[in-house]
Amino acid sequence: MKAKAAIFMGAGRDFEVREFDVVPAPAGYARMELAASGVCGTDLHFHRGTLSAPVPSIIGHEFVGRITDIDPEEGARAGLRTGDAVIADIAVPCGECLLCREGDDANCVRMQVTNGGDIGVSPYLYGGYAEVNFTPVSNLIRVPDGVDPVIAAVFACPGPTVLHAVRLAKEAGVDFAALRTAVVQGLGPVGVFAVMYLKSLGIGRVIAVTAHENPERADLARALGADEVLALERCPDAADKLAQENGGLGVDLCIEASGAPSAVPMGLGILRNRGVYLIPGQYSASGGVEIQPQLITFKALRILGSSQYSVSDVRGYLEFLRDNPGLHGTIAKIPKKYPISRINEAIADAKTPGNCKTLLVKG
Repeated sequence: MKAKAAIFMGAGRDFEVREFDVVPAPAGYARMELAASGVCGTDLHFHRGTLSAPVPSIIGHEFVGRITDIDPEEGARAGLRTGDAVIADIAVPCGECLLCREGDDANCVRMQVTNGGDIGVSPYLYGGYAEVNFTPVSNLIRVPDGVDPVIAAVFACPGPTVLHAVRLAKEAGVDFAALRTAVVQGLGPVGVFAVMYLKSLGIGRVIAVTAHENPERADLARALGADEVLALERCPDAADKLAQENGGLGVDLCIEASGAPSAVPMGLGILRNRGVYLIPGQYSASGGVEIQPQLITFKALRILGSSQYSVSDVRGYLEFLRDNPGLHGTIAKIPKKYPISRINEAIADAKTPGNCKTLLVKG
């Protein structure tokens, strides 16, 4: 039995598609067959060269598939068995550093990853860009009954990313039930999910801000709960408009999900006194930007970065999907799907403004 995988060959270079032998699952691992695997913004940063990844390697960390081989005893301990649909979580915290000991394993300082295995050594297929994947049983989270694995794959990383940022805010004392207005900067996968999730928390007004006008993306945001979508190229006074929220105080909460450094000064400017700025979107070395730090002081702003997530956040994301079946139809229309053999077309398409989410599927 063979399986195709897309091999990352370095920044700016085409991926190579290779076939690998499919072997039994090693001890401690499960073998899964691909349902769908997302192309993440992080992967695009690898391809642009703004983040680094080993060469050659199988990148990708949004693998959702069905278990085809697992040791029955190991599976029983984890509540898993052959045929289960699962999300493969990439993060392997050390469990021993200060952060891990304090219960903050998402920010482990010695974090390892499940997709870092050598493609020249069996079982070869550790990364997400493959028709078959091997992941430690401890890093698998079962997709609930009633949730299509392909739908689960659409926000497999963006969903937990947003949930973790919100969790950090709650731990810092932010009362989401008291918030009246929230802004989401950017309508990529993280931003689209943030709109949907913030609205589910009962926030009265959720406003999305984008750099460029994109009617299709704006319609999607509205379908998922956005009360208003502002495109800066059409509405250059958007910052002034948002600063008038709450009777001229500004917005309660802003989530930076665009990844554009230029978004940060705007985010600081539109927040009210004691406003909350969550920043999970700045995930690459994309250059610096000038800010007005006195705004942080004078407004007593609360600013939280959030770069990773925990297994508990993945479970929370899947529970959100399970509990909101009415969203599934809209989510199902979001991704563009490509077989592994068309990886270079998929990557090129993922970089275009018209594509919100790209999924690799078996074909």
